[in-house]
Amino acid sequence: MIKKVFPILALSIFSSMLGVGIIAPLLPLYAENLGATGIGLGVIFASFSISRALFMPIIGRLSDRSGRKRFISIGLFIYSIISLGYIWAGNVSQLTLVRLIQGAAAGMIIPIAQAYVGDVSPEGEEGKWMGYFNAAFFTGFGFGPLMGGVLTDHFGMDVAFYSMGGLNLLAFLLVVLFLPEISHRKRATSPHLSFKEMSTSGMVRGIFSFRLAYSLGNGSFSCFLPIFAAFYIGLSPTLIGVLLAVNILLMSLLQFYSGKVADRFDRRSLIILGGLISLTFLAIIPLAHSFWFLLGLCILGGLAGAISMPAASALTIEEGRKFGMGSTIAVFTMAMSIGMAIGPLLGGVIMDSLNVDSVFYFGAAMGLVGTSLFIWFTR
Repeated sequence: MIKKVFPILALSIFSSMLGVGIIAPLLPLYAENLGATGIGLGVIFASFSISRALFMPIIGRLSDRSGRKRFISIGLFIYSIISLGYIWAGNVSQLTLVRLIQGAAAGMIIPIAQAYVGDVSPEGEEGKWMGYFNAAFFTGFGFGPLMGGVLTDHFGMDVAFYSMGGLNLLAFLLVVLFLPEISHRKRATSPHLSFKEMSTSGMVRGIFSFRLAYSLGNGSFSCFLPIFAAFYIGLSPTLIGVLLAVNILLMSLLQFYSGKVADRFDRRSLIILGGLISLTFLAIIPLAHSFWFLLGLCILGGLAGAISMPAASALTIEEGRKFGMGSTIAVFTMAMSIGMAIGPLLGGVIMDSLNVDSVFYFGAAMGLVGTSLFIWFTR
């Protein structure tokens, strides 16, 4: 079944993430034009992840009981409509509200789509299919910044926001028209187990800690690299888009291979290796003094994600077969959302109190903590 439905799901996720990625290099600059300080910028970024984190455990449990397709469809539709809110927003408060609504919609899309893939992935091939899924996700999200930078330079930010809405509407139509629902028999559900029982698993706690710390560093990187690149090195939106695109696209292209590697080699070791490379990449960013230096670091960061993410996703599917696929993936995606929320918030405080360099040092330190906790919990 997976070979029949995966192309539809992958194309939908690619289209949606292409739209989302468009605003990655624009949002920090757009928020600053509205008068956002470092803390205000952190709040704008964090609001998306906070609402997503709050909704995901609920939606994940509901999808275990009543199906995946309806939640993916509803989330994509809301996402496409609220994308126009970026044009409407005239101040930091309104932009934060738009991000809150969009975050809630996002909680219905990626984690539930991952649960769909987990349901239909054959045992022993979890890394392969989650690698393919991650490739579709990151390829869309990777081309997005490049597309967003070019659109903004030539047509203005409003066109970029319209494009985000249109691409998510296309993804919505693909899901509604072509993606079949999974029968209850095929869904990995364990309704008798609670989130409390799930938390007793050392693997659950280890992956949760790793995903939280990794996303915290990644959230700081995504939020403050455009500021660092624009104001300290003088790069244009197009070049900033290139940096973000290279980081994400390299990670996505390597997923095709690294997913299979995660099925053949020790997944725990791959996660540890990826975590160590990631924290090194963040720690070196403040030393960058040119576009080419930053480009090399973005390549290193992409390699870190390519090594660790398929292995972590495969282990998540294994736990999902015990505790319910939607519920388990929602918990791990919630860890990502919490990290993506805390990273920009604390990063904003650090930037206003110290400087933007300290934001990346902070992200590297958190990466070290998260990798160490993963080693401890899964020992």
